[in-house]
Amino acid sequence: MLKKIFIAAMLTIGLLPAFAQTQWQLRTEKDGIKVYSSDVPDSKIKAIKVIGEFYTTPAQLAAVVMDVNGATEWVYHLKSSTLIKKVSPNEIYYYAEVSLPWPAANRDFVAHLTATQNPETKAITIDGPAVPGYVPVKKGMVRIDNSVGKWIITPVGNNEVRVEYSIHVDPGGSLPSWLVNMFADEAPVQIFKNLKNELQKQAYKNNDNLLSTNIGN
Repeated sequence: MLKKIFIAAMLTIGLLPAFAQTQWQLRTEKDGIKVYSSDVPDSKIKAIKVIGEFYTTPAQLAAVVMDVNGATEWVYHLKSSTLIKKVSPNEIYYYAEVSLPWPAANRDFVAHLTATQNPETKAITIDGPAVPGYVPVKKGMVRIDNSVGKWIITPVGNNEVRVEYSIHVDPGGSLPSWLVNMFADEAPVQIFKNLKNELQKQAYKNNDNLLSTNIGN
């Protein structure tokens, strides 16, 4: 069935555990953004990794990712995103709906985001697996229950960071190959381009303390 990549779950703004010993193959490179794919054991769906560089600080970029209420501004085909529970500035639960073209049904999910920072390298990692519960399953919607993803935001110079985003998701149900390919080819590059624009907003641009005192530059 689905033997190629489905990336719609990238819309999860930050999701996942690392893909240990994964063999990544370069899929495409455009505008300084590299997109890789990899087979995943016992899965017909491939994993995706996106790498790019941004002129910002780790805290500022992490603040954008954790600000789920603003995610529809930059995440590809994200119809809605709503904060469910804020455990702390660095840990939240949120609900999101992904808009898919007809005849496919929209997907939705609940994700748990946690942000941590390496005290030595200052790199910020944001994990966000899909979690069950919190929001009842809705009629006409396909719930994504199996999704893992991870953002790694590493400082590489003066106000410059290297961003690595990895994702593997089971979209549930069946999807036409043209739709799978559309999300695999367009979503990674478009998300990173939109993210660059989002970072220019004043709310993020001049504030390095948007998460907590534990997350700095």
